[in-house]
Amino acid sequence: MADTSTQSIQVHAPLARVAAVICDFPRYPEWAESIKKVQVLEEYEDGYAAQVRFQIDATVLVDEYTLEYAYADDLSRIEWRLVEPSKTQRSQDGSYDLVENADGSTTVTYTLVVDLAIGMLGMFRRKAEKMIMDMALKELKRRVESLPAA
Repeated sequence: MADTSTQSIQVHAPLARVAAVICDFPRYPEWAESIKKVQVLEEYEDGYAAQVRFQIDATVLVDEYTLEYAYADDLSRIEWRLVEPSKTQRSQDGSYDLVENADGSTTVTYTLVVDLAIGMLGMFRRKAEKMIMDMALKELKRRVESLPAA
């Protein structure tokens, strides 16, 4: 059974810089600890990734899977879905919603719906999801804020 998890974080950078980091998939292994390898398999005509293959090792979860991406014209929403079931996931749907604030920061809301192919008690599953989302948002924030202002 798939549950929806949502978390938000404020990043002290404009929306365009946050979106640029999210969309730069080949660099994920440089800053996202659990992501070991990324390969862009297909691109749209505008150069944004259409399908991306990930290899992850998050200690409790080791997997390899392909996600298909879609983008809002202004990059305020970047969403994905699992192309086909993997070793540990039956399905995955997710999104980043980006809202630029008056002070120039960006609120990033991460929503994730995963249906695992492996059994996990609800309590442990929710704790694992929270840990994965916390880490993903904190690593994204750290990466974006460490980049020089354009």
